[in-house]
Amino acid sequence: MDIITTPDPRLREKSKKVNKITDETREIVDKMVKASLEWEEEHPYELSAAMAAPQLGINQRIIIIRDDLEDKKNTSFTALIDPKVIKTEGKIEKDHEGCLSVPKIYGLVPRPYKARIKAKILDGTEVRIKTAGTLTRTLLHEIDHLDGILFIDHIKDDKDAWFELNEKGDIVPIDYDKRVKGNKELFPDED
Repeated sequence: MDIITTPDPRLREKSKKVNKITDETREIVDKMVKASLEWEEEHPYELSAAMAAPQLGINQRIIIIRDDLEDKKNTSFTALIDPKVIKTEGKIEKDHEGCLSVPKIYGLVPRPYKARIKAKILDGTEVRIKTAGTLTRTLLHEIDHLDGILFIDHIKDDKDAWFELNEKGDIVPIDYDKRVKGNKELFPDED
């Protein structure tokens, strides 16, 4: 399955709850992991840390997150079904985020340092997760997808928050006025 990208309107829809985990749910998770790893093979400088079902055009509240966010060789993921943010806390920190559905763009996105999240795992067990740092950022990014929110929405008007990955694999600033402002690929509903 192909990963959908901006400005596809399906990325802006609020996803439906799964409620009951079925074989179809497990098939969706398998497709997500496969698509995530295929994308990563084509992007040598990037890590596919996580994915939300809407990124494959599937309107369900399912996300996957890599079991090790630092090790590209570890290709195992955990699926979270119907994840919900219970609480965020701690200092708001800015760090770079990218997205499989927003090609070639990175942003310096503000997110809280800690979060508490509840979800179900594939066997139906409800879990509560305390997160900090990169794990918080990654999970909040993916849960945003389930509500039709992209990371670019958090930095829309911040001219200094926009970056791209150059041919050497370095994240470098881009010209906001030339590449972002009025860009219908990024913000199709703006006049």
